[in-house]
Parts: sequence; C-alpha cells; structure tokens
Amino acid sequence: MIQLEKRPEPSRAWAFATPLLAVLLTMLFGGMLFALLGKNPVETIRTIFLDPLFSEFAWYYRPQLLVKGAPLVLIAIGLSFGFRAGIWNIGAEGQYIVGAICGAGVGLAFYPMDLRLIFPLMVIAGAIGGTLWAMIPGLLRVKFGTNEILVSLMLVYVAEQLLASMALGTMRNPDGMGFPGSRNLAQYPSAANLELIAGSGMHWGVVAAFIAVIFAYITLSRHIFGFQVRLSGQGPRAAVFAGVNPNRMILICLGISGALAGMAGLFEVAGPAGQISIDFNVGYGFTAIIVAFLGRLHPIGILLAGGLMALTYIGGEIAQSNLGLPGAAIQLLQGMLLFFLLAVDLLTNYRIKFKTGEAV
Repeated sequence: MIQLEKRPEPSRAWAFATPLLAVLLTMLFGGMLFALLGKNPVETIRTIFLDPLFSEFAWYYRPQLLVKGAPLVLIAIGLSFGFRAGIWNIGAEGQYIVGAICGAGVGLAFYPMDLRLIFPLMVIAGAIGGTLWAMIPGLLRVKFGTNEILVSLMLVYVAEQLLASMALGTMRNPDGMGFPGSRNLAQYPSAANLELIAGSGMHWGVVAAFIAVIFAYITLSRHIFGFQVRLSGQGPRAAVFAGVNPNRMILICLGISGALAGMAGLFEVAGPAGQISIDFNVGYGFTAIIVAFLGRLHPIGILLAGGLMALTYIGGEIAQSNLGLPGAAIQLLQGMLLFFLLAVDLLTNYRIKFKTGEAV
C-alpha cells in the first residue's frame, strides 16, 4: 500500500526539481497526445520546443520570445505577490483587458496630436485601469468577506463584454468602414509601443517586465513588505500578531496585480496587437497563472517560466502551420504543464511511503 507522509519541513530539493519534472512529464504525455492525433510525437515536440531557437528561421522567432513573454512575466510578477500572501487573484485577464481599454482610450483621445507625453499617460492610465478593476474583488473581500477567486474570475467576462462594446461602439474607428475595432495605435507615433531596437523584439513592455522582475526580487527578499507578504501567506495569525493589517495587505497585493496586468494590456494594445478589437485578449491573464506557479512564485523563476511559456506559444504556431496540429492541442499542452506541476508539487510537502516502510 502507498501512503503519503507529511515531511517535517518542505523539501528544497523537490522544490527545485518539481518544475523540471513537470516540463518533462508534459513533453512525455504531450507526445502521447500528439501520437493519438496522428502526428510524429518526436517531431512535434522538437518543433514546439526547439525550432523557435535553433531552426533556420530562428532569427525571426527569437525576438518573438520577448514579445510573447513580456506580458506573461509582467502579469505573473503581479500575481506572485498575491499568491504568496494567500490572496488568489484569478481575474488578471479582466484587469489586462481594462488596462488596455483605459490606455488606448487616452491615446485615442489625443489623436492625431504629436506629443511625447501621450505614451507615458497611456501607461499610467493602463495601470490605473487595471488597479481599479482589481479593487472591485478587493473591496468586496474586505467589506463583505466575499471570495476574491469567484469575483475576480466573473469580472473577466464583464471585461470581455466591455471590450466588445468598445470595439463595436465607443472606440470603433470612424474611418474603418464600419468594421469593429479602434484605430491602429501602432501607426500613431505618439501612442505606439514600437521596437526600441529594430528586429530585436525589445519594446517598452519588455523593459517594464525586466524592471518588474528586479523590483519584485528586491522587495520580496530585501524589504520589510516582502517579509509581511510571505508571513501573511505562511501564517496569517502570526502576521496579525506581527502588526500586519490583513485588509490592507489584500488591497495592496490586488492593486499591484491589477496595475501590472493593466500595464501589460496597454503595452500589448499599443504594440503587437495594435488596436482594441473583439478578439484582443488571447488568454495571457490565465496563462500567467501557470507561469507564476511554474516559476515557484520567485521573480527569477517567473522570468524563466515566462520564456518557456512563450516558447510553447511560438512553437505551437509553427506546429500548427507546418504540421497541421490543432490549436486546441497547444492549449491542452499548456494545461498539462499546470496539472503536472501541481501534481508533482505534492512531493515538496509529502513523501511517498510504501507498505514496507521505505520512503521516497
């Protein structure tokens, strides 16, 4: 008989090994999935994980890693503050959408003026929009004790309807011949999030993601606020005795999550996406949850996990184009990654004990 025995303290070895093992299991079972779909599993895995880096067209795909990875890292860093404190913001997708709407709204309000202040104002508006959207579940949790998981998740669908309303109505391009969608911000120099170095994929969103990683690392490991965040998550009662205000912690962590998600939305709508459209959101807010946990809620780990997840996006597009792989299979592969991560993570706090008494 197999039993689970709680470890006296979490295993650091398993904590580091869990993400790697989860990736390997995802490749293994993903390969089995691709075989069932009639695809060569080895070729498909190679296409997804290696071709973006080492194929003859890698010069084109590598910059896309920054473009795809930046919003994931930026959102995941914000989520990590709340997750560490035991505050579960599942609605980053909605905050991402609202941040994009608010930021784009500022840019379009100034169209066609040519002012350097427009883009910084858009960034600020995006951060404020995401923060205000995150404050809804935060205030409801603080004032009425509602569950922030359900409220933040339901607000995603509200944000999606708001996005559709803006694309079809208020923000619709007056010169767009009736088609849904706003003006193309990428063609409006004062509001465009253009590449800082041509052909590199480096834009202001990438810079913001790196700054967020550095900020989070210093805050969580060197600042008293980081200690309070960790204490709130590991021992809520001890945190209260230590003078931490739980309601304030909820609002601050949700505010950080919302601000970074909103900024990610703004950088995306002003750059790679280019406009407010019905299908603007592509699930970055939900995928960032996988990135946060795959990175062990650690800033450096999140940076690496964001790169890996961006690799699955780009490699998945290559596989769809070259091998005819269904897009849903790539989403399933990403879901497998979170599933195996959570499953294997059990070994961090528990050890497997067989009937003979030997432990693993």
